[in-house]
Amino acid sequence: MADSPASIEKNPLEAVAIDEEIDAIDGYVIDASLYRDNAARLKTTSDGKIVLIPQPSDDPNDPLNWSKSKKIWVLAIITYTAFLPDYTSGAGNILPIPQAHEWNLAQYTLQHAVIGNLFCLGVSGLFAVTFANYFGRLPTLLVFQSISLATCAWGAAATSFESYEAARILNGLFESCTQGAGILWIKDIFFFHEHPRFINILEFPVILSPYLGPLISSFVVYKTKWQWTMWLATVLWAIGWILILFTDETLYDRHVDYHTPRGPHWKRVLGIEQAKSLRNRSFMEAAMRPIIALSKVPVLLVVIYYFLNFAWVIGVNTTISIWLTDYYDFNGKNLGFFYFFGPIGVFIGFFVGHWVHDAYANFYARRHGGRILPEARLTLTYPATFVMAVALLILGFAIQHRWHYMALAVCAAIQCVGIMVATTAVSAYLLDCFPEGAGEINAWVSIGRAWGGFMATYIQLPWVQKMGSAKAMGIQTAITAVAALIIVFLQIFGPKIRAAQGRMVFSKGNRDK
Repeated sequence: MADSPASIEKNPLEAVAIDEEIDAIDGYVIDASLYRDNAARLKTTSDGKIVLIPQPSDDPNDPLNWSKSKKIWVLAIITYTAFLPDYTSGAGNILPIPQAHEWNLAQYTLQHAVIGNLFCLGVSGLFAVTFANYFGRLPTLLVFQSISLATCAWGAAATSFESYEAARILNGLFESCTQGAGILWIKDIFFFHEHPRFINILEFPVILSPYLGPLISSFVVYKTKWQWTMWLATVLWAIGWILILFTDETLYDRHVDYHTPRGPHWKRVLGIEQAKSLRNRSFMEAAMRPIIALSKVPVLLVVIYYFLNFAWVIGVNTTISIWLTDYYDFNGKNLGFFYFFGPIGVFIGFFVGHWVHDAYANFYARRHGGRILPEARLTLTYPATFVMAVALLILGFAIQHRWHYMALAVCAAIQCVGIMVATTAVSAYLLDCFPEGAGEINAWVSIGRAWGGFMATYIQLPWVQKMGSAKAMGIQTAITAVAALIIVFLQIFGPKIRAAQGRMVFSKGNRDK
């Protein structure tokens, strides 16, 4: 049971050790002044004000002890590679238009390649986190990046729709390594008080990419052949592949007393160094981790909430080009400029989130005796859900009644603001709840995003054609609003549910590998 604010003030916390798993249930206390002797026996930030959670070891090879510049370099590479999957997928949203003329097929048929890629994009994260926990982060990332690079080039060189579709589906199965498990790296190298800030940085390109892809693709298709869209994506994947060669392994077992000295960097890149400690890990346990993670009610409910919100964001993004060409006679150049709504909305959401998530956490801690419960992270989803619902409702009327296209752009941009804030909030919440399952919760949130987009892309066009955009998006707005009740439920009953279900037990020894 968590101590009350008054009891913490009267009885300072023992400053002997930090148990992250207990803190995940009772709430995290990072203010050093609330510990006995100002946490003199604990490791803190350089100014001594914030207690580091988890406590780093004395090993210089511990990723938590890496220099700030090395951590930022790793984050930059992970962030760049996390940008690529949805950029490539989003760029493909425009391609059914020119492909329909080249292959003499209906745009709806050509959308199957987009849909198949989105579905596999979600599954990719589960594979990635399983292999990363067993073989190591770095070799897994290198293999996934290599296959993604090859299949992207295949898609660019395809001469038939069947070949192109096969390339896009196979590409989806391997492209979501850092997008679907990126929080794994954040948990490896950053402390609790840094998580929301760096999750926000990681999610920024992930949310931006499905908008930047169509934006660039529209200009490319307007000026040249559609194949160059995929060749450009191939070049970006190749750059990511090269960058991976210069990053480092972040997998670190904190439950062993001795770590052998690290070998040469090239051995860590190829997984040779990580193979030496495979006896300490079980592939079956690594494969079961995602299933165990989803068995936790908070994880399942957050995935459902995210699925029901991100679906309509992607649904709009993947079909708006068709509405604009059919209803507003847009060409590729017009579409390219229109798609600036995405980067603008995501940028606003990123900058708002960069300050608001930390500011609200500090505000909550001051009102609760320095203790931050995971459920506090969810509060910002309320305004985020509200703006997404309102924007979606207005967008439906704007399309139905052929309002000015700027009305569509503004509403779609507001959707981006809301989903950016909500993504960081739910990701930080789950990481606070289950720090031992960082990669698994990221994979499931990624599935909620990808499968929501898959579902919406599949049903959006026929739904709007049958009912009209005002009614169809009105129903989607209602679904978005009802999904907010999941957040209400979690904030009320979440602590009790987590206490009743306990931690994610991944092995007989309950060790976090």
